[in-house]
Amino acid sequence: MTVEFSLASELARDCIEVADWPLCKVLLMNDSQYPWFILVPRKAGLKESIDLDDVDQLMLMKESAKLSQLLKEVFNPDKLNVAALGNMVPQLHIHHIARFKSDAAWPAPVWGKFPSIPYTNEQVEQLKTHF
Repeated sequence: MTVEFSLASELARDCIEVADWPLCKVLLMNDSQYPWFILVPRKAGLKESIDLDDVDQLMLMKESAKLSQLLKEVFNPDKLNVAALGNMVPQLHIHHIARFKSDAAWPAPVWGKFPSIPYTNEQVEQLKTHF
């Protein structure tokens, strides 16, 4: 029996779906304080990037580079933070956060630093135009 992909409930709760790329679902963390996007490969049961076959590992790297380049071009950040932690959400997902020396949490990590400020519908629609 084949297990179908489903998005972890925490990601579904905290994020807005932006796009589907060949391998990954592109999510926007619903916190307007930081341009914070997440790639989630649409394959069931993944915890680590090494759980992907060689072809999908390469596709994940390409999609991560594509998203990183997009964040660099659109937001012109001081630094890009790219990480796969998964301590709280074991489903494989890769965070891509555009960081600025002027952002609320700089230079600390963004996780739990401040209460999130949700995006407006207009802000979400504007961000989706880049995908």
